[in-house]
Amino acid sequence: MTDTEKLAYLTEIINLAAIQQLPKATEHFVSDLHGEYDAFDHILRNGSGRIREKIADLFGDALSAKEQTELCFLIYYPEELLQEKQLDDHAWQTLMEQLVTVARYTSSKYTRSKVRKALPPAFAYILEELLYQYDADFNKEAYYNAIFEQIIALDTAPLFCQELAFLIQRFVVDHLHVLGDIYDRGPAPDKIMDRLMTLPSLDIQLGNHDILWIGSYCGSLPCLANVLRIAARYGNLTLLQEGYGIDLSAAIAFSRKHYSENPAFYPRDAVDALSREQKQDAMLLQQAFTIIQFKLEAAVIQRHPEFNMHDRLLLHLIDANRRTIHMDEDYPLINACFQTVDSKEPYRLTTDEEAVINDLMMQFHASLRLKQHLHFLAEKGTLFHLSNGNLLFHGCIPCQENGAFLPFTFGEKSYQGKELLLFFQKCMTQSLAAPHIQDDLATDMIWYLWCGEGSSLFGKKAMKTFERYFIADPATHQEQKNAYYTLREEENFCCQLLEAFGLAATGHIINGHTPVKVRKGETPIKANGRLLVIDGGLSRSYQSVTGIAGYTLLANSFGMTLAAHQSFTNRQKAIEERIDIVSQKRLVVRQSERILVAQTDIGAQLQKESTDLLTKLKQQHHQT
Repeated sequence: MTDTEKLAYLTEIINLAAIQQLPKATEHFVSDLHGEYDAFDHILRNGSGRIREKIADLFGDALSAKEQTELCFLIYYPEELLQEKQLDDHAWQTLMEQLVTVARYTSSKYTRSKVRKALPPAFAYILEELLYQYDADFNKEAYYNAIFEQIIALDTAPLFCQELAFLIQRFVVDHLHVLGDIYDRGPAPDKIMDRLMTLPSLDIQLGNHDILWIGSYCGSLPCLANVLRIAARYGNLTLLQEGYGIDLSAAIAFSRKHYSENPAFYPRDAVDALSREQKQDAMLLQQAFTIIQFKLEAAVIQRHPEFNMHDRLLLHLIDANRRTIHMDEDYPLINACFQTVDSKEPYRLTTDEEAVINDLMMQFHASLRLKQHLHFLAEKGTLFHLSNGNLLFHGCIPCQENGAFLPFTFGEKSYQGKELLLFFQKCMTQSLAAPHIQDDLATDMIWYLWCGEGSSLFGKKAMKTFERYFIADPATHQEQKNAYYTLREEENFCCQLLEAFGLAATGHIINGHTPVKVRKGETPIKANGRLLVIDGGLSRSYQSVTGIAGYTLLANSFGMTLAAHQSFTNRQKAIEERIDIVSQKRLVVRQSERILVAQTDIGAQLQKESTDLLTKLKQQHHQT
């Protein structure tokens, strides 16, 4: 080994040791986005309130509350607000100096190398000089002033300020965890996917609604029917038509031919106003794909008796006059739309139904934007994730009432707990590799993840879609939750669950999936703080029940903080009226000593790299 090579090893070992002594970077946890792009985008831009806190720390004595808010929103929305600015040279320099101060503060826990990689190429050299101006008041004062003066003279101040604002957004949160349900209900999950694909560091724990879309692309016809039904139910057909280029004309023509006025199937209030024709088509399509869904699901249930879902085969229980259904007893049918159900072969698709669903499947495979989004979702998405001693997953771990994991047998092997989730993950990977195969176990298992008793994403005994549509008695609509949702209130159970996944009992379990009904007094903090639920209703369709507009979680070197959010109308109103959406924060975990990188997963990785380098260095020394 040459002296140069030895010095390189030593330098890297020193660097790795130094990095481990930096404060832990901030993690941001969000869940159940459900297509609410504007609200999600705002939460990313304001760092769940972190930017406002940083500005208060820096300028609390120098700027009024109104001035602080103005600076906040300029950082959140520089594209719009900088266009309004008509400033003189002095004001532009003051603004740039303020933004540089915030950028320096938010980047202070990162290495210079990491900061350098985040800098916009056009201003990288200038920004690096400004962010590390240790002697601005002495030797280089004129130097820094000259930088600002030239930026202004060259009419580049608005662009420079915009890049600084984006840089601050990037620095305030280092890593994003998305705990599932990006898709369905809200109008713009495609925009959320576009945004996620720009982020430098994130992971995704898949939700039950995400798995529907992945299943649809992977060839699962019942998943696809569910996607169409839900899109029609929430008036989001534009997402398919314009967002992903799916031509629904054949499906609309089919539904107009076979279905008629049925008020129960009109879409729920959509975010964007729908025309009378759009509402009418959504009403007809929802009927059509509800029936197609039941038929396609029956085929999966019948070829997989191990799914134990034969109680979900209901079409053959409808009497000949279509007025009642016999389950445990006779129930009158409401909102009936069984025109295409043959009483002799109730689960057989008609020729037209088969043509419609196959056409849509071909279009799903042909949509390049959809393919890009779903491959990214599958690449970044897992059913659970271990991060810095915490266990993240969307819904539940299926359990028995005594706290033991609930076992499920597929093929000839039984799975439970962590192994069950790994099996589901393997099936998803296999199905994604061969998306044109529609009836293999791997693809059918993705649909099972949507609604099967053993699914960690569903977490209930059975999905009562049929009953909610067609039976008036609300007792039949009840979906029995898995015992997990009772057990998760107990600290001992949560500690045992953490240990089952190889984590210390001092960690935390972080879930989404079940909206926290704050209005009814429910708390997101369970099991003496050992488990946190961060689905508080970002989706507008839930907010009348939850009473808030979602929770997010921040974890930094000082501890963990829950942020409860106010309802968010839209981007334009937020900008015009300077409406932020964090209503209150609640400290969940306070660290007695600040957490360092050395105590994180990254720190463990850096220590391993350092040890390996030191070992190689010693080996080379002995050889010479």
